[in-house]
Amino acid sequence: MNNAAAATYGRMDEVTLEDHRRIFDVNYFGVLQGSLAAARHLRTKGGAIVNLGSVLSDRAMILQGPYSATKAAVQAATDALRMELEQEGAPISVTLIKPAAIHTPYPEHARNYMDAPPKLPPPLYDPRLVADAVLFACAHPRRQLYVGGGGYAISLAGKIAPRLTDLAMEAFGVGSQRSSEDAGVLNRRDNLHEPRPEGVVDGAQDAQVRKTSFLLQAQKLALPSPGDVVRAGLNAVADLAEAVDAARFRHRRP
Repeated sequence: MNNAAAATYGRMDEVTLEDHRRIFDVNYFGVLQGSLAAARHLRTKGGAIVNLGSVLSDRAMILQGPYSATKAAVQAATDALRMELEQEGAPISVTLIKPAAIHTPYPEHARNYMDAPPKLPPPLYDPRLVADAVLFACAHPRRQLYVGGGGYAISLAGKIAPRLTDLAMEAFGVGSQRSSEDAGVLNRRDNLHEPRPEGVVDGAQDAQVRKTSFLLQAQKLALPSPGDVVRAGLNAVADLAEAVDAARFRHRRP
């Protein structure tokens, strides 16, 4: 299982190039190196590679551009590795886990360029749900698993209506990531270039944390996701429209 992450909160033009590179070194190259090492080890024995992506692999988040970019890169690398291993017949499953906002110390550890403390936008999910998804993927091959329906909704909206999703994020995305905490926490040290020693699982953000993810449970049972239902509906509408157009064309021919 490969999970390496560092983050910033700030506009793309505020984050230094040094910090951009550091995030890619950790988030992308860290996961890539672990994936390739695992593939070499498992080629003959067989096994599972599970990489941690994010719902931001699908949809960039305002003020988290560098992090979003690395998670999109992790998704592309994971997909490419899966195809290559499958092509050569290697007995290895490759799964990408896509968590929503998880109640970890992510905002406390991120480098902050804002003039207010950062926070995760609701809804927040228990970190143990991600652990459950990872464990499940090790024994039951899946292409990807989403953890948290709230984040999946943003991912789906970005695919169906990208422009409207842009406008919604521009209107609400900044405020949803700015905390009203005491500004004194702005001085706390991040872990972008140096580790922090706490080693805690749960974050300090005061928020209601969801202990279940019905979307994850549905995927574990191989039930169709909301996105599958929506896409099937849109495909059916498109097929119907084409059939109607074809019928009209035949009717108009002399």
